[in-house]
Amino acid sequence: MRVLAGVLVGVVAVLHVYVAVLEMFLWRGPRGRAAFGMDEETARTTAPLAANQGLYNGFLAAGLVWGLAADDPVGFQVTVFFLACVLVAGVYGVAGTRVRNILYVQVVPGTLALAAVLFAG
Repeated sequence: MRVLAGVLVGVVAVLHVYVAVLEMFLWRGPRGRAAFGMDEETARTTAPLAANQGLYNGFLAAGLVWGLAADDPVGFQVTVFFLACVLVAGVYGVAGTRVRNILYVQVVPGTLALAAVLFAG
């Protein structure tokens, strides 16, 4: 179960790295606009906000990697904390934007990873 938990945490971390790259570097390009359903003008005006948001996604990924790398009990505690942050951010994002995709990209994987970590821990 520990291996499955580690794999799920790793998947969540990779997802957050990908989102961070989209938000920080690809926001104004075709891939970023397509991923978030924006026209060029919206992407241009919101790029500074997206870059800041991307930085936070990068912090979440870094925290999850730290949790995977650290020895227990610190690794377990850090992983649970950052997965909880992922869930709070995802639920807030769904509620605030009504973008259901956040539920499937962030909340569901984060919930599965947290459940596996808690069960294995």
